[in-house]
This record gives sequence, C-alpha cells and structure tokens, in this order.
Amino acid sequence: MSAHGLTYGPLGSSCVHLCVDMQRLFADPSPWATPWMPRVLPLIETLVERHAAQTIFTRFLPAQRPGQGVGTWKRYYDRWASMTMSELDPEMIELMPSLKRHSPPATVLDKHIYSPWFEGRLRNFLSQVRIDTLVITGGETDVCVLATVLGAIDFGYRVVLVTDALCSTSDATHDALLTVYHQRFAQQVETVEMETILSEWT
Repeated sequence: MSAHGLTYGPLGSSCVHLCVDMQRLFADPSPWATPWMPRVLPLIETLVERHAAQTIFTRFLPAQRPGQGVGTWKRYYDRWASMTMSELDPEMIELMPSLKRHSPPATVLDKHIYSPWFEGRLRNFLSQVRIDTLVITGGETDVCVLATVLGAIDFGYRVVLVTDALCSTSDATHDALLTVYHQRFAQQVETVEMETILSEWT
C-alpha cells in the first residue's frame, strides 16, 4: 500500500470511472432488483458529481422478445420473458435518475451481454481518449461487474475496484469475489473504499 492509499500510486488524467449497470432495471420493484443499490447509490453519485466528464455508464439491454438470443441466452430469456424489451416499460433500461442527469458530460455505452468488451465500443472509446486506468463501481459484483473486471484485466488496464460502491443480490458471492480479487488478482486489481478514491483522484 502506497502513501496514497493505492498500491500502485495516485490516479491521474488517464483514468475514468466505469459505472456498471446502475439502471432502474435493477431497482425495486423490478424482479431483477438489487437490494444493495440504495446503499451504494449515494457513494456513486458523489464520485459522478466530481468526475462526470470522466465517467462512463454501461447499460444492460435485454433481448427484444422471449426466447431471443444465441445458445443459452434463448433459455435465459424464456425464463425472464417479463424482462424483455417487448414487455418492459422503456424507462426501465434508463440509468437511475440521479445518475442520468450527469449525461452529458458523462458517456453512456449500451451492451447486450454481461461483458461490456465483446461489442467493441468500450475498448474503442478508451483507446481514443488514451485511458489506462478504470475505477469500477456498480452492479452486480458477481455478474456484470465480474465480466467487466476480467475483460479489463485481459486488456491490461489498471483496475481499481471500489468495494463499498458495488452491489449484489448475494452477500456470499460478493464476499467470495472480493476474496478472489485480493488473493488471485492482486497484481492487477486494487480494492479500496470510496473515501480513498475521493481523496486521491484529483
């Protein structure tokens, strides 16, 4: 741990805040509601307010209709037919209102699977603005955040995971993932609380 509270030093101009899927889709009364979201939302709001122009929001867009998708996604959307675009209120895919108001200047990138990397837009955007460090918040710790982190590691980004700004529906798998990051990915993932980010990213 450095004097800055971050293992590999302070954050600079080549850093962005990547906020994963903080959408109405995952808030009450949705069947996909993440109970921790109200707890982490104020922390994420504070970071976005300070660094709106350096924030990228991802949004998860479900399939258009039940049974659509490749391979196991067809089964997934048969199970979650009520959560397809044809059945949802269009407002459900929007960011939480307190975050949406910051875009612009924040950027919004949509995706149709857990990972934001396969469709290419995120990688292209980061390359254009010469980003090498990602401060990651959002949900869920053990699904879309996990896919985001692993892709970032593969592409060689410095990953700073904000542990008290992540939400999940499962305490057990959230805790297990944080243990994995500490024990298996320590060279590539730094785990800190929001207080450290707010004080060290100027």
